[in-house]
Amino acid sequence: MDNLTACIFNIQKYSLHDGPGIRTVVFFKGCPLQCHWCSNPESQYGSPQLIFEEGKPPTVLGEYRNLDYIMKEVMKDKDFYEESKGGVTLSGGEVLLQHEFAIALLKQLKDQGIHAACETTGYTSLKIFQAFIENVDLILFDLKHYSSQKHYEISNVYNEKIIDNLKVAINQGKEVIIRIPVIPGINNSLEDAEGFCKLLKEVGATKVNLLPFHQFGQKKYSSLNKEYKFLDVPQLQVEDLQEYKDIFLKNGLDCIL
Repeated sequence: MDNLTACIFNIQKYSLHDGPGIRTVVFFKGCPLQCHWCSNPESQYGSPQLIFEEGKPPTVLGEYRNLDYIMKEVMKDKDFYEESKGGVTLSGGEVLLQHEFAIALLKQLKDQGIHAACETTGYTSLKIFQAFIENVDLILFDLKHYSSQKHYEISNVYNEKIIDNLKVAINQGKEVIIRIPVIPGINNSLEDAEGFCKLLKEVGATKVNLLPFHQFGQKKYSSLNKEYKFLDVPQLQVEDLQEYKDIFLKNGLDCIL
């Protein structure tokens, strides 16, 4: 157990958008999904990699860290967690790709009385997912598409495992917030909103966050020598999604933008 390590590409402190209160977010490298609009393309590859920025020498992104290192980092802000009812969020990439380390980390957070959240695609085996969520207080569950075939076309994986694990989390009484990245040409039609609602009602989900498409990750693609397929796609604004949001509300879902 003491020899466990994980490839981490960032530890972000004082986050206010990845769970309640003030949080530290630990970003795990590697993701089984290959979404073309991903705002963290540096998270997709599971090992350290070179980053090339114009006028600068190449740098390495991602480091292997052990449990002691991560715990020391997150414990530095325990007072902030307690005062704000915050905690630690495990994100990525996809944290479930490094599940053994993540499960051990979650147990240590629980021993310290720290609220633990995760942001996940839910793409893993049922056995791993059940062990992982045992010590998770809040699951920010990313959902890209309600159609399995369309999900495969846009991410390179089908969504059956994802939906099965979502059902398990909800049936076990975990606090689950569905996060839907709304992407032009992918899932932003009103028919898509209805499709999501049908699925979410079937699995018993109640809370939804809509994440409008943005271009914050655009520059990262060139630094990784990767093609960015959404270069000329306009960002979505909150006002663009009011009708989309209304469909979720009319279906009885607690939906925010």
